[in-house]
Amino acid sequence: MAAGLGFKTFVSGDVLTAADTNGYLMQGVLVFASATARDAAISSPQEGQFAFTKDSDTLWYRSASAWVATSLAADITGVTAGTALAGGGTSGDVTLNVDVHSATTVTATNSDFLLLADVSDSNNTKKALISDIIATGDITAVNTAANSSLAGGAASGAVSLTASVHNSTAATAASTDYVLIADTDDSNATKKALISDIVSLVPPSDPIPLILALS
Repeated sequence: MAAGLGFKTFVSGDVLTAADTNGYLMQGVLVFASATARDAAISSPQEGQFAFTKDSDTLWYRSASAWVATSLAADITGVTAGTALAGGGTSGDVTLNVDVHSATTVTATNSDFLLLADVSDSNNTKKALISDIIATGDITAVNTAANSSLAGGAASGAVSLTASVHNSTAATAASTDYVLIADTDDSNATKKALISDIVSLVPPSDPIPLILALS
């Protein structure tokens, strides 16, 4: 069957040719009692033909090798954005987006799931347990050991550490020992300095060098 010629209004006196019959009249929808009746009547169906079967109220079209049923009416009248979604509509092209702010708040537990983009699978959206995400890190706590010269630490949350002279082992100072200083020539960066260098900065009139020497 050739492609249809479109639509034509015939008037009295027009000559109905074979081409008119094939191009206009045969392009309509053929009605049959059933699919069996359709197949018996159309021995050589052509791609693009339409047929309607009354027993099942089904409209069919012929593909390259088979009759394909179509839906006579759509049953979606609107798309409403549900939990954690935004968008929707009742006509045209409808778009939905994930909207975290529209979701209810919950206290997370290790058995809860989070959405993520799986980079190992073309960034497909998948879910993962919070416990699995936490397990990817290997730091479970930050501790300050005895005599570490540090204070602070914690097992969760944001952890702070500070220098602590009191959490240090006592020692008898020598000129070759180091002390921590704030280097004012380098934006107060923390550095180390020899005690002998510090002593050499004290003016000769200051008794501290003598006291250090006697000790």
